[in-house]
Amino acid sequence: MKTLTGIFLDTGNLQEIRTYHALGVIRGVTTNPTILVKDGVLGGWEGIEERCKQIARMVEPLPVSVEVTTNDSDEMREQARRFHGWAANINVKIPIHGPEGETDNLRLIHELETQEDIRINVTAMMSAQQGLLAAMAGATYVSLFAGRVNNMGYDARQELRRLRQLLDACGSPARIIAASTREALNIIEWFEAGADIVTVVPQFIETMLVHPYSKETVRQFLEDGRTLQREGAPDVTMTGAH
Repeated sequence: MKTLTGIFLDTGNLQEIRTYHALGVIRGVTTNPTILVKDGVLGGWEGIEERCKQIARMVEPLPVSVEVTTNDSDEMREQARRFHGWAANINVKIPIHGPEGETDNLRLIHELETQEDIRINVTAMMSAQQGLLAAMAGATYVSLFAGRVNNMGYDARQELRRLRQLLDACGSPARIIAASTREALNIIEWFEAGADIVTVVPQFIETMLVHPYSKETVRQFLEDGRTLQREGAPDVTMTGAH
């Protein structure tokens, strides 16, 4: 099994990225037009380009995934080249196939990776077999939308395990991303199931970090510390020692 890569922050908000990058807990950023609009990006392509460049500079050399906004092959190719030119650490998100099941996307993914040296993150996948095909086409990242798989009544961990075994068996260097996280528990479960990366919205990092009993314990330590300062001597019965 490959070495764990870690958490990709799923946002376009600069303050959120700055905050969690400073904690040292993220290993990349993912974003898309919907997220960027929600986070207040205006000005069309100029606004998108400026925000993506800001994110790339902020987390360099960590990777930043930016999604195409079209399913036309020529337009996707042009956008991929444009995004790639914004920063060396930007890679391009392309769905596994078109809205009606068109297969041209996989051909484009293969060409961009093998002929143009553009790193591709293949998205919108729901099964191990899709992930295997994307990896065989040369994708750097293969994103299984595990939260949506769970929404359909299936256990995404089974697909992640299958995909992990398949990629390891064929020696593929592709990195497995588990995406569309629904709750903090998903993060650990999906890593345990074989994901290299889990995309996480910022509030789930806080959920992972902050525990009510930790808060209670810290308050107890601080109160006992204030007691010691007032009394001027150590208290060997101090409850905080346990």
